[in-house]
Parts: sequence; C-alpha cells; structure tokens
Amino acid sequence: MKENRRSFLKLGATSAAAGMLGQSALAAAEEPQIAAVSPLAAKFGLRLATFSARKEDKPRVGVVLDDGRVIDIGAEAQRQKQKLVFDPNSMLSLIASGDAGVAQAHALAERASLLRMASPTVNQVRLWSPIPRPHSNIYAVGWNYLDHFEEGKGARADKTVETYPSNPVFFTKAVNTMNGPFDSIPYDAGNSTLIDWEAELAVIIGRGGRNISEEQAMNHVFGYAAYNDTTARDVQQKRHGGQWFKGKSLDGHGPMGPWIVTTAGLSLDDTRIICRVNGVEKQNASYKQMYFKIPRIIAELSRGLTLEAGDIISTGTPSGVGFARKPPEFMKPGDVMETEITGIGIIRNTIKAEA
Repeated sequence: MKENRRSFLKLGATSAAAGMLGQSALAAAEEPQIAAVSPLAAKFGLRLATFSARKEDKPRVGVVLDDGRVIDIGAEAQRQKQKLVFDPNSMLSLIASGDAGVAQAHALAERASLLRMASPTVNQVRLWSPIPRPHSNIYAVGWNYLDHFEEGKGARADKTVETYPSNPVFFTKAVNTMNGPFDSIPYDAGNSTLIDWEAELAVIIGRGGRNISEEQAMNHVFGYAAYNDTTARDVQQKRHGGQWFKGKSLDGHGPMGPWIVTTAGLSLDDTRIICRVNGVEKQNASYKQMYFKIPRIIAELSRGLTLEAGDIISTGTPSGVGFARKPPEFMKPGDVMETEITGIGIIRNTIKAEA
C-alpha cells in the first residue's frame, strides 16, 4: 500500500480485563507487535475486513490478527477442507449467516494463527469498506451529542428547532456515499465548497427485526466500525427545502472501516470518537456522552420499520464540526481527514478535486 497511508493504519484495541482483543498498532517503520495472548481468545471478538491482496483481485473477507496478518477466510476454508455457510467474497453474506458463519471464521483464523500460516499484512493489501456496497441506505442519527446540538444553533440555517428533541432524529445517506477507509473523497467545487467532517461510530445490524425492544436491542448488533458522515453544508442547509438527504449523500462522502469489530471485541464505555484534519484534532468525545445510546436508537428506528442483517446505523457526531466554528472551517482539496474510534482503528481519507 502507499507509504502515506501506512503510518496511519492502527489496529483497534480493547482491554484484556474485558475479555476482548489485545492492543496493537502497526506503523511502516516499526515491526508489528505480537499479542501475548491469542488474538482470537474471546468468542466472536474478531476484526473482519474486506480486502484484496492484488489490484486486480476481487474483494474478499478476511480476519485481521493482532500481528497485522490478514487471514483469507475463503482460502483457509479450501486449505482446511471446510465448506463455508457463507460466501467468502461477501461481508453481507457472512453477517447474514449469523453465529454459524462467525464461528467458522473464528475457527479457521484461529487455526491459521496457531500454525503461523504465511499471510499478507494490512499494509500489503487493499482494504475496502467492510461493506463495499450496502444493500440499502445508511441510517444516521442527527444531534446525538448535546454539545453538537448547542454548537450548531447559531450556525444552522433552520432556526425552528431550539429545544433538544425527545426522540432521535433520523435521516439516511445514499448507498453510493460508501467509501473505503483509505480512499479519497471527491470534491466538486461546482456543487459545494463547504465540505465538513463528522466522525461517528457505526453500528452494523446482525439479526434483523421490527419493533425491537431496548432490552433486546444489543442482541441484534453484529459489530462496529469507524465512519465519517462527511457533509456538504450548503447543500444540506440552503438547498432542497432544508432537507438533509442530498447534502449528506454525495458520492464517496461516507468512508467506513478499517474493518468491523464484532461485539465481543469492543467495550462501548471505553470508546472515544475522534476526528483530525491535517493532523489537528477537531473532535474528541466518549460514547458515554451520546444522548441516545445504541439500544434506544435501535428500538426507536425499528418501531414499525424492519431492520435487516447488514444494515448500517451511524450514531451521531460530537461537537467540533467545521461549520459551527468561528470562523467556520471547511475542507479543501489536499486536506486529510482522519476518523478514529478507539478500540477499532483509524481511517484516513484525502479530499481530492474531481477532474
């Protein structure tokens, strides 16, 4: 992979006391750190990536170990003579296969890890979005941090909402907003020059359902990823009657990754949502600061609306966005946006002018 991306690729970390994956990070100039315990010791505590080893290869599903190796699940199944219950070229297929599929991926990767099978590292492959093409729009939550709601009051074009909503605010982002964790984000000055950052924690639904209760909601979660709800503020606020959809739905304006960490691999209360632009920290908040936590979000969203396996929910951004700053700040071609979710990893996207 390109040199300018390697030093920013970090593996997510979780505490051993919580029974999750061990901490590790990869940098181009350093030897990968090998965990003292098996990286697959916790049941279903996996990093699941969509990757291709060569430019011409189709994307495949892999398990990322703590030493940075990427285990090709399809190739391992052939080598170990096992028949998979899911398509190894599709993360959506793995998610839909439920516990049976994840258990297979776990067992195959664990055996490959113990045998020290030769595998490429994350710095030697192309990482795609874990779900390169979602089967439906990405669900998103607006104003899910009180500080973000307050910071935007003076900057929002729509002054009608002055009191914090008693229920989550939902919108969607179009399928083609999905982008890879290290791919560039297109910039069309003829459409918008007010491109803003919004670091968020993405939730991936594992088991579908309708009218899911808060008490049962976490049983429907497959895992988590870093996400950025990159937004064209002028399109969002001043065109199309003030509806958010178009300003949130420009192609490539929703990078996600670098992989999915399954539920057993992340302690939500220890999770922070961080954004940097050109190395300068812009956002930094805790999951605990979310006003509507994941169980409430799932319960409200699924009320009368069926969620399906593989659905993505972006859970809202903390304060520190560009349009609410004084003076306002927006990204331009050449700027580099990093989105980090502690316990998961970092994605890094360059703003690139369209030809």
